[in-house]
Amino acid sequence: MSEGNIIVKAQPLKDFATRIFSACNISSENALKWADVLVWANLRGVDSHGVLRIPRYIETIKNGNINARPNITIEKKDAAIAVLDCDASPGPIGMARAMEEAMERANEVNIGWCIAKNITHTGAIGYYAQIAAKEDMAGIVMIASRPMMAYHGARVAGLSTNPLAIAVPGGTHPPLVVDMSTSTVSMGKVLEARDAGEPIPDGWAMDKNGNMTNDPNLASILMPLGGAKGSSLSLMFECLVSLMGSNPLIASLIMPGADPSGFRQNGLAIAIKISAFIDISNYRNEVDLLASAIKSLPRAEGVDEIYAPGERGDAILTKRLKYGIPLPKGTWDRLSQSASTLGVDMPNSD
Repeated sequence: MSEGNIIVKAQPLKDFATRIFSACNISSENALKWADVLVWANLRGVDSHGVLRIPRYIETIKNGNINARPNITIEKKDAAIAVLDCDASPGPIGMARAMEEAMERANEVNIGWCIAKNITHTGAIGYYAQIAAKEDMAGIVMIASRPMMAYHGARVAGLSTNPLAIAVPGGTHPPLVVDMSTSTVSMGKVLEARDAGEPIPDGWAMDKNGNMTNDPNLASILMPLGGAKGSSLSLMFECLVSLMGSNPLIASLIMPGADPSGFRQNGLAIAIKISAFIDISNYRNEVDLLASAIKSLPRAEGVDEIYAPGERGDAILTKRLKYGIPLPKGTWDRLSQSASTLGVDMPNSD
C-alpha cells in the first residue's frame, strides 16, 4: 500500500458496509453477511476483494444485475448433490447458502456437492471454503464467470478468471486456506492499482485491442496464470460448474454477435466429511505437523519466513485487527461519493 492511506478499524468498516447495503434494499441479514465477507478479505490483506468493490456493487444493484431481494430456490437435491437457483443474488449470499447445503449433504452422506446458479460477484471465495474447515470438513469452492481473461494464445477475452479455494482444519494451527484465480492476478488487483495511481506490472493484462499494457486504466483483458495451465483450469471449471448446472456462460458469449452485457456467475461448493476417512483428531494433528515441516524448510536467500497456505493472511489479520485496515485515497473517495448518494455516513478514520 502506498503512503497516504486512510486507516479504518474493522468493526466501523463492517458497520459502514452493512448500512450501505441496507440502503440499497438488501435485507438486514444479507447486508451483514455481505459486509462480513468484504471486510474479512480486507482484514486478510485481500484488498482486491474488499470494500473497494462497493461502488461497483451499488451500480449493479441499481441496473438490476444484482437482485436486492432474491428468491433462492432448491432446484434439485438428491443424495450428495444439490442445485440452487440464486435468482441473481449477491454472490456472498448465494455462496454462503451453497456451502450450507453442501455441508448438510456431507453430514448425511459424507460428501456434498452444491452448484449455485445465477449468482453475482462472490468476493474472496476462501471465506466459503473456511466455513467448512471450521466444522471439521474440507471445503472446496470454484466459481465460473463471464469472459474477461484471454485464453492462452488468443488476444481477446475467451474465459474468466475462475478462482479456486480449498480449506482444511488444523489442530493448534489455524485452517490451511488457499484462494487463487486462474489468471495471473484478479481484476481487483487492477482496481487497486487504479485507486493507488500506480502502474501494473508486465504480464498482468492487455487493453481492449489485445496489446499488453502497464496502465491499469486501459487494462481490460487479464492474462491466464501459467499460460495454458491457467486457461485450461478455467475452462474445466466452466465444465464442472456451469455446464453441470445447466447454465453455460462461455460458449454463447464468445460467438460472433453475442451480447456481453450482464453480471451472472455460477458457483460450486464442496464439503467433505474428514471423519469418514480418518479420525478427525489425527487429521488435525497431521495438518499441524505438515505445516510445521513446510515452515522448517531451509529458506531461500532473502526470505525471512516460509508461509503455509493461509498463514500470510493470518499474520495480516492479526496486524489489521490491532491497527486498522488501510484504504487508498482513491478507494476512500469512491466510497465517499457512493455513501453521499445513499445518505450514509462514512466511518471514522485515523
